[in-house]
Amino acid sequence: MTSAETEEKQPTVLEQMGGVSGMLYSSLPVLVFVIINFATKNLMAAIIGSLAAAVVIGVILAVRKGTIQPAISAVFGVGIAAFIAYKTGEAKGFFLFGIWQSVVYGSAFLLSIIVRWPLAGVIWTFLNGRDRSWRDDKASVRDYDIATFVWALVFFARFVVQRWLYDEDQVGWLAVARLGMGYPLMAVALLATVWAVRRADKRLKAAEEAAEAKAKAEAEVDEVLARTADDLLTPDMDELKRVVDAESRDKSRD
Repeated sequence: MTSAETEEKQPTVLEQMGGVSGMLYSSLPVLVFVIINFATKNLMAAIIGSLAAAVVIGVILAVRKGTIQPAISAVFGVGIAAFIAYKTGEAKGFFLFGIWQSVVYGSAFLLSIIVRWPLAGVIWTFLNGRDRSWRDDKASVRDYDIATFVWALVFFARFVVQRWLYDEDQVGWLAVARLGMGYPLMAVALLATVWAVRRADKRLKAAEEAAEAKAKAEAEVDEVLARTADDLLTPDMDELKRVVDAESRDKSRD
């Protein structure tokens, strides 16, 4: 499969984010938590409500995808957030896991640039079953560095804003920031990744075509040289016969 064909099959930004349904599903437990907590002022009710929403979403995803992995993933994050909220006894604790998760992810993306294995490229090629030929092209690595840096900025921006709201006890605004700085900022980072992928694919395709053209030219030269060598090494039988006949006539005269 050529890089052009692969590029045509690359999922859109919305598809990479799970589509509209994925966006709604991931937002629902947070909304349920905030709404119940605001309406009842009962932290335990809000925790139970958000967990129930996560379980329902997990079951729906499991039925749609035919595996329980989506269900586990849907419940896992909400379960940790709910546990922290329960242990701290504060509604804002529900967002603490996501806040520190952002700084960890941001640091990982930043570190990957330093070690010259930009995660934007590594993760993209892994998810899409691609090879890592871009690692041998400095310009492609640079493009993925840029995309990876955008991801790092997204995670650090989330951390800074949401940590400030956490310290200010702004639970409602924490929910707004969690949702508003979620998929919208991810879309920006994914666009940067798609930009890097297309540039790298275009550059690698051109290099591949140049290598193929060079190999073809070398093959043609080898073929010409082989024919020339064969001509030089293979005697001309007609000429040889004329020489033999001439020598025979000369001997007969003598």
